[in-house]
Amino acid sequence: MRFPKLAAVLAALLPGTAAGAEPDFLKTDLLGVFAHPDDETGAAGTLTLAALGQGLRVAAVYCTRGEGGGNMVGRQWGPALGILREMELRDCLAILGVRGCHFLDRTDFAYTESLSITLEKWGHERTLERLVRLVRTLRPDIILTMNPAPNPGQHGNHQAAGVLAIEAFDAAADPARFPDQLRYEGLGVWQVRKLYYGGPAGTGATVDLTQPLPDGRNAGEVAGVALSHHRSQGFGAFANSPWLRRPQHWTLVKSVVPFATDETDLRRGLPVDGDTPVPIPSEPPEPGPPRPEILFQPRPAVAWYRQWTREQGIASLAAQFTADLPVATGETNTLTFSVSHGAALSGATRIRFQVPDGWQADPPSMVLAHGAGGDPRWTVRITPPPGAEGDVEILAVAEDGDPALRGTARLHPVPTLRIPRISRPLSMKDADDADPAWAALPVHAIPESRTWQGRVTDPADCSGRFRVAHDGTRLFVEVRVRDDQVVSQIAPDDIQGHWRGDSVELCLDPTAGAEHTLGTFKLGIFPFDTTGVVRAARDADARPGRVEETSPETRLLSWRTPDGYAIRAAIPLADIGGLRRDAGQRLGFNVLIYDGDKADAAPGENINRSRLAWSPRPGVQGRPEDWGRAVLE
Repeated sequence: MRFPKLAAVLAALLPGTAAGAEPDFLKTDLLGVFAHPDDETGAAGTLTLAALGQGLRVAAVYCTRGEGGGNMVGRQWGPALGILREMELRDCLAILGVRGCHFLDRTDFAYTESLSITLEKWGHERTLERLVRLVRTLRPDIILTMNPAPNPGQHGNHQAAGVLAIEAFDAAADPARFPDQLRYEGLGVWQVRKLYYGGPAGTGATVDLTQPLPDGRNAGEVAGVALSHHRSQGFGAFANSPWLRRPQHWTLVKSVVPFATDETDLRRGLPVDGDTPVPIPSEPPEPGPPRPEILFQPRPAVAWYRQWTREQGIASLAAQFTADLPVATGETNTLTFSVSHGAALSGATRIRFQVPDGWQADPPSMVLAHGAGGDPRWTVRITPPPGAEGDVEILAVAEDGDPALRGTARLHPVPTLRIPRISRPLSMKDADDADPAWAALPVHAIPESRTWQGRVTDPADCSGRFRVAHDGTRLFVEVRVRDDQVVSQIAPDDIQGHWRGDSVELCLDPTAGAEHTLGTFKLGIFPFDTTGVVRAARDADARPGRVEETSPETRLLSWRTPDGYAIRAAIPLADIGGLRRDAGQRLGFNVLIYDGDKADAAPGENINRSRLAWSPRPGVQGRPEDWGRAVLE
């Protein structure tokens, strides 16, 4: 028996829904776009205030399920970890008042600082199409997302979430983008009204999280309770975190209402009627002709970001972003630069390079000739002193011509070393502190000052030194770590996620400056598992997995020392993809030390407290550009 009118009758009985009408329960006021479960942390208070304090309909979309992260509560890894993290996330969002949880089903494949490899792995256009479908379906007035800038320490997946959200702002309103959604899926175009990403940058909103909710609590309190459900990520103690009650800052990136610098409510200027109101340019054109500027060519990720912001009409965001270039200490580094709007200059202009004391510029000044057509480029050779540390700025200024013509480059010095060639292999059989062949090699220090995450109290707490050599076939590395509390909580069948406790990571890049780690060799070494045996696994590199499977000819040795522990590794050069064995071959090189001092750690528990490196920087494990440089002798 058929009931042809049943659907119409039921539709008429549903509150707020008429027969043939678009169901109201899909309409969303605010949508968060994030990369992984727990990425809502920086927005949790704002989401809570919107949902529970202002009665807005709030939803969130995640690019991945976080299956590439760590696990502090169990043995699940990979897809199984993604299942666990999704359950934690849904419990968290329920407390925040977020009613919709959606996934773009992309893979969390590794920790990387690279946006380009993220979008390549995910499929940029396919992923954007999925997000646009959600935007057109949910019709949010406001989108909150993550900062897309390639700042040190900013996960490439986080950058991608911001890029995709900003692109979806325009694409969802454009009938020429993904037209099959309009033709076959019953969707219409939709113009988001306002889009923000986290962090202040001159325009946007500051949200006060101490405002009382109907139950008397404030948004920061509720956010802490909710986020504590991300136990696998170590958030179990977040419930009483005072920092979650601090104001949250948002940068208004795109909008159909006029921009403002002092918003206290994301809803300012709303509602706006119609499906496709016209966005307002975020940067009015400057009066008069553009002024020439000296522009140093940045690293590829920054160059892409600058070009993308221009295409998106938000170039001022890139102008506020401070870019830097890695330079090898004690070596000559070639920097390339150009002059923007060079046609506006006439004749020739002499510029002079101002560098810090101890640094050298060759030449110290040069003449820039204009009017020759094309897009001219010039180079200058910069040599930092050996052992230079800390970012510096160099300045190019005009000595004649336009006095406003100038340009700045921020340079990030990375350490250098030479890897001596030895005539015979070094011993890997005995833990011999006095082995004369090892002892004859140069020593390179990793003092406690080279911390890139956490805090180290003194050299005894954590510091290190290492030696390195090669015999034309294998690379030999010895690392001695001072550690006043050596912890071995990793079981023999749990050799992964070396960052969870005391460990050493060896980072080798055959291209000496790769944009991502997927062509590198990264080996995380636990000096001792729970049975006292040295174990290792490759991580987020060309062939991740336990070393006995991914580099079976690698040999490892470890032993305890009076003030900590030591490890030795012999790695086949053939396993370091693309590395030639001839003298003069350059490679990216780094040694990272992870320290966790929890003596009563549970098996497998993530106790990581601090991280050091020979070449330190936030997120350096995922950014080979900032590793040191080594040369095979």
